[in-house]
Amino acid sequence: MNPLFEVIPAIDIQNGKTVQLVGGLRGTEKYYGDPIECALQWEEMGAKTVHIVDIDGAFEGEIKNKSTIERILEKVDISVQVGGGIRTEERVTELLEMGAERVILGTAAIENPTLVEVLSDKHPKCIMVSLDSKGREIVVEGWEKRTNLDPVKAAKMYEEVGAAGILFTDVDVEGKLEGVRGEVIEEMARSVEIPIVASGGVASLKDLEIFYRSGASAAVVGSALYEGSISFEEITEWIGGL
Repeated sequence: MNPLFEVIPAIDIQNGKTVQLVGGLRGTEKYYGDPIECALQWEEMGAKTVHIVDIDGAFEGEIKNKSTIERILEKVDISVQVGGGIRTEERVTELLEMGAERVILGTAAIENPTLVEVLSDKHPKCIMVSLDSKGREIVVEGWEKRTNLDPVKAAKMYEEVGAAGILFTDVDVEGKLEGVRGEVIEEMARSVEIPIVASGGVASLKDLEIFYRSGASAAVVGSALYEGSISFEEITEWIGGL
């Protein structure tokens, strides 16, 4: 794969199963089987990283699918990044010791930026900050609480305190398979030097091209892969031609 851009399959876990939600809303979920089998499938297809989110944890503020995440980390040899309900230094340390390469902080980072600085000092290159945006406003606690924070300004602040990267999710288009919007990513890429991982709305290779041209270093893709809108083989071929 082209080292300049990576496509990362998403494994969102709810009630112990792989799930995709539309716009982050409970009640819109669609299930896609066993998360461990999904991780092994993506590894076999050539993914270099998988993106795990504990959906139950994101809503409830504490990891709820720990045993499933641990089994994925035991089974796969590729890189794993984990988010969802991670609110404490102890939980971050635990996940890293279990084998996660990166831990993603969302609500905890917004509520306590100092935590990002402390953890980034202790675990260099391991702490990502998730900036989830509705109408260009960061939302937290399972995308249910608004913050009045602008994602680009926030990205600059988290870069300054040592975050290894930014995961930017456009919640307004998440899971809808209707296409992406690259404007905020492009502005963010001009404002920070740390990697930006883009997420939300991917339905085609054209959407991945928009992310790439906007300056993202990687994209997280969920529904488009599980619904068959695009295949990982197609993605690999496209990346090879960049």
